[in-house]
Amino acid sequence: MCAQAAYAVTGLGLPAIAPAIRRDFGLTLTQTGVVLAASFLGSVPTLLAWGLVADRIGERLVMAIGLACASAALVWAAYASSFGILVVALAVAGGVAAGVNSATGRAVMAWFRQEERGLALGIRQMAVPLGGAIGAVALPLLEQRVSLRAAFLGLAGASLVGAIVAFVFIRVEPTDDQSALARPLRDPRVWLICVGSTFFVTTQLSLLGFFVLFLHDHRGVSTAVAAAALAVTQVLGGISRIALGRWSDRIRMRIVPLRRVGLGIAISVAVTTVLLDASTWIVVPALIVAATFGLSWNGLSFTATAETAGRARSGAAIGLQQTFLAAGGIVAPIAFAAIVHHASWRLAFGLAAVSPLIGYVLLSPLAERRP
Repeated sequence: MCAQAAYAVTGLGLPAIAPAIRRDFGLTLTQTGVVLAASFLGSVPTLLAWGLVADRIGERLVMAIGLACASAALVWAAYASSFGILVVALAVAGGVAAGVNSATGRAVMAWFRQEERGLALGIRQMAVPLGGAIGAVALPLLEQRVSLRAAFLGLAGASLVGAIVAFVFIRVEPTDDQSALARPLRDPRVWLICVGSTFFVTTQLSLLGFFVLFLHDHRGVSTAVAAAALAVTQVLGGISRIALGRWSDRIRMRIVPLRRVGLGIAISVAVTTVLLDASTWIVVPALIVAATFGLSWNGLSFTATAETAGRARSGAAIGLQQTFLAAGGIVAPIAFAAIVHHASWRLAFGLAAVSPLIGYVLLSPLAERRP
């Protein structure tokens, strides 16, 4: 959880200081979207490779090395003098730390039985919005009371702490599962879960990436209040991941609850789209509900992918899935920003509501049947 939260605080925490980044670097809305997507851009070419490395050398070194290198890259970002350098530094940080996704998931696969993994991976996945919540609270405080550079240095410190904790405390367990399912790159079910999940993550990252900017720029809400609402959303999203993981263990299904959550995302974002110009007392809670739904599904998708692949090759399977999700993380904020710039916030939110419906349909062939 500590390692995953340290990784997540950069990708999900940066939106909380997006207005400051845009102001200090003189960026357009589309350029701001590129900055928010940069860490995902860097992780796309490395996620699968890190997963394969984790299967070979274990989780401990992958986490420790990746987060230590990410800390150095974030120090570079803190001293970036231009938009281009900032994007490159954040991309490097995302690329070197990306192995945390595979390594943490692989560790849970090794440590817990099947009937425990939904809850265990839900707790592990809760670390993602937890990191985002920490970032949403801490980064604006650092930026406002010290400087934007201090906020980036805070991110670097978080990654270094994650590296130290992983190196000191992660235990290594042998993997003895050599089942036929341990061939994720040749299993069409793994690929289908990856593709379907991508249509969920585009909505998730569109909502989270522009949560503060929408409330600040379009509705005139202060950055502090908008960031606090984002932090509340991250906490609720983390709780929902644990609850859904436990539920999936009880019903012994992963895809069925995943698809139901997809419907919840689509409906809640559609309602938010209708309410965009309503009173802030209405639109803020609606946005929190939609973004909470958007955050809740990752543990289910993660567990389904790892179990389909089998324990021995879960690192590679998770690396493949995270590659797809990172690609969605690149497309989502840039496309969302471009639609807002050339059309409207309403159209951008409306398209975000449609995306999880596509994932719902794609996952249909994998839905479990009750005996």
